[in-house]
Amino acid sequence: MFETRALSGALAAVREAHAPDALVLDTERDFETLDPAVAEELGLLVDGLDPVSFPDEWLPTDVPEQLAQYAGSDFTVGLPGDGGVTWTRQTEPPTVFVKPRLRTSPDPFVDFLLAEALVEVGLDLPESFLPFFGERYSELAAAVPLDPAGVYQLAAALYTAYCGLHTRAVFADWAGTHPDLFDAWVDAGERLEPRLGDLSTEVARGQTEFPAAAELACSAIKHAADDRIEIPTPFAALESSAYAQAGPEYAVEWARKTFEKLED
Repeated sequence: MFETRALSGALAAVREAHAPDALVLDTERDFETLDPAVAEELGLLVDGLDPVSFPDEWLPTDVPEQLAQYAGSDFTVGLPGDGGVTWTRQTEPPTVFVKPRLRTSPDPFVDFLLAEALVEVGLDLPESFLPFFGERYSELAAAVPLDPAGVYQLAAALYTAYCGLHTRAVFADWAGTHPDLFDAWVDAGERLEPRLGDLSTEVARGQTEFPAAAELACSAIKHAADDRIEIPTPFAALESSAYAQAGPEYAVEWARKTFEKLED
């Protein structure tokens, strides 16, 4: 199920600089929840396993099944929609997983995702949007007129933006030291940019649902260092040092005020 992934060149340097103890594994299949036999196999490769669960009061009454499972006692790494690279501190040392869904992806893009994960581990960022929001996840759900799936998508987007505010400066500094990783980071942002110009209008006209727009804009925030990309209203308010510092409290208040304006 798991095989150690060899890192060379820039990725080895990134791991050494940001997460020197991290283990990077290729996986035979895509997964979120690990059954006991697979968890036991993983346990042979790490020094320890410590699956986490989260308090019931963090979640509203009605949440997507995947989120309830993630919050429960099952050993779960990542959530649907997290992509082909996930990481966890439920192992000792932390582990980064590269899933087979990326086998047909260009190598520079996979390298960028791996570098991003290693930087996130090194920055001690929350592992997902649920521990990021904590008890404020219920506050977010109460603050917005969205169904449970919409709240899930919005929360994931807001978490992406928060992480991006912390990681993008690292990537911006790699123009000279790790040019291939830098170029892959820039390229990913440039692919998003054409979709941002009309996003505010699309939301206002109901052509794009708000959670989907948030997902796109918040992904762009990861690549918008040095005014590289212009983030559209109302998502531009998330591209701020205040959000980087205040985190979930800022996110919930932003969501509340944003929807109040949309409803006016």
